[in-house]
Amino acid sequence: MKDQPKYSIKVLKREKPLRVSKEVKEVLKGAVSGKMMKNMKYESVLCPVIKEEVPFLECFACESFMRRFKGEVHCAGLKGSK
Repeated sequence: MKDQPKYSIKVLKREKPLRVSKEVKEVLKGAVSGKMMKNMKYESVLCPVIKEEVPFLECFACESFMRRFKGEVHCAGLKGSK
């Protein structure tokens, strides 16, 4: 089935936000409200493709991102977010 995710990853809460590039912020500016973007800066995921912890906003902008459901991210596993 085409819509089946290859990976299911937990979203992690952080006390301090990870740095997000300006390009990612610009891409998401129209899709996500400012308040929601501020909250997402304090979340991260352990990317199974690049084997690193990345900010959730970078994961959200990645082409492998499928959906976020109940604190988990479903990933197609095509490419990493970097």
